[in-house]
Amino acid sequence: MLQPISVSMASLNLATLAPMLVVVGGALLILLIDLLKKNMDKTLYVMLAILVLFVDFGATLSLSVNERGFFDIVLVDGISILSQLLILVASMLFIPLSLTTSRFHEYSYPEFFSLFLFMVAGFQFMVASDNLIMIFIGLETASLALYTIIAMHNTEASLEASIKYFTMGAMAAGFYVMGAAAIYAVSGSIELYDVAKVFQVRMDEPGIYIPIVGGAVLMLIAIGFKVSLIPFHTWTPDVYEGSSAPMAGYMSIVPKISMMVVAIRILGFYIDLGIDSVRMLVIALAVITMTLANMMAIVQADVKRMLAYSSMSHAGFVMAALALDTTKAYSSIFLYYGLFLFTNLGAFAMLWISRRKNPNYHERYHHPYSKFAGLIHSAPMGAVIMAIFMLSLTGVPPFSLFWGKLYVISATVDAGYIWLAVIMGLNSAVAAFYYLKLVVYMFLKPPVSGAAEIAVNKSKPLVVIVGIAALVTTLSVFIIQPLLSYISYMVSVSGY
Repeated sequence: MLQPISVSMASLNLATLAPMLVVVGGALLILLIDLLKKNMDKTLYVMLAILVLFVDFGATLSLSVNERGFFDIVLVDGISILSQLLILVASMLFIPLSLTTSRFHEYSYPEFFSLFLFMVAGFQFMVASDNLIMIFIGLETASLALYTIIAMHNTEASLEASIKYFTMGAMAAGFYVMGAAAIYAVSGSIELYDVAKVFQVRMDEPGIYIPIVGGAVLMLIAIGFKVSLIPFHTWTPDVYEGSSAPMAGYMSIVPKISMMVVAIRILGFYIDLGIDSVRMLVIALAVITMTLANMMAIVQADVKRMLAYSSMSHAGFVMAALALDTTKAYSSIFLYYGLFLFTNLGAFAMLWISRRKNPNYHERYHHPYSKFAGLIHSAPMGAVIMAIFMLSLTGVPPFSLFWGKLYVISATVDAGYIWLAVIMGLNSAVAAFYYLKLVVYMFLKPPVSGAAEIAVNKSKPLVVIVGIAALVTTLSVFIIQPLLSYISYMVSVSGY
């Protein structure tokens, strides 16, 4: 006779699930309110979403480091907490932007906010586990919600973007599942800490090297699709272009942070085991991505597409740090994305400066460079703030990303990869061309005809969020040291 399975609350350790349960509960609450009372003002759902995210943030901060829960599937280490905090900060900056205008009707639907919270929960599950199945469930939960949110914009471009993103996401999921199957076939486990132990024991067995590295290659392809590494990037500019500007900014940050943590967990132990072929493959993809993305960004005629290629270049820049396998390198990833978060989301939000939904200056693009010509005359504060974001993305001191780039390059030099640091520095110099091109248009070019017809979006939520982003970007020099100390501590206690 089968014995009943006894499940104790101690083995569940529900405290480790608290952040995800809070946000899932908030999503269900919004759906319940809409079910009981139709046509509520969207302000209610915005405030509820922000409240849920703040509670989630507090629950994440209260977690104890290096604990496991839910039958050891959920892992709460320093990296898990850091990445969840970054996801929540980006989400709290994004949600208030839905109050800026009634032009985008998707913000009037309670389903939008519910899907958004489910998406956040999916990303949190991704970064808070080293179980291959749980990572996949989190990935698909977040992705399916994001596909729908993009499609809710309900334009021809957004529907095309959603379909492209879905197609590429399906391919990424397929490669992930094949990679997970290869890893399981060799190790007999889906827990990464067990997989690492088995690989270490079996590394010297004849014929085992190919399936071990094969699993890493398949996983790297899946990660490449999600992080937009070249040549898996083809969906990125079109999807960003078809999404609303703030959503494109959000997509350039949160999914990449989540997948970068997955890359640290999966590829990190390969590199830690001394499998140099995986390390060199990661470095090669990083160098190719940051270089070719910069070249493609130079020739773009649309600012949003330029920022899309720019985010790809930054992803390649950060991916190079992953291959170094040092505490300083892993710390630099979180410092970089923590600073990039404010700068890039602010830059994309600034594309919302015009209220017009249809293209004004170009039959193909919504945000051509000519749209920003002479902006210093029509919106001087907007021009100055956008210039701050561009200078930060370039890496000009004392703006925030200068410190992020400096620390990543410093970690690269300390690891002995001088040639890689030189390539990273040269790519930052090349990127200055297309960032400063926008600055030239705003400050030195005369306004195009018809510019006076543009109604500048000065809604308070947009001003506040962009103001916060600009403030952090400008004054980050005063918080770098305590922020870096906290990040380094959290990474070190995670065993990386």
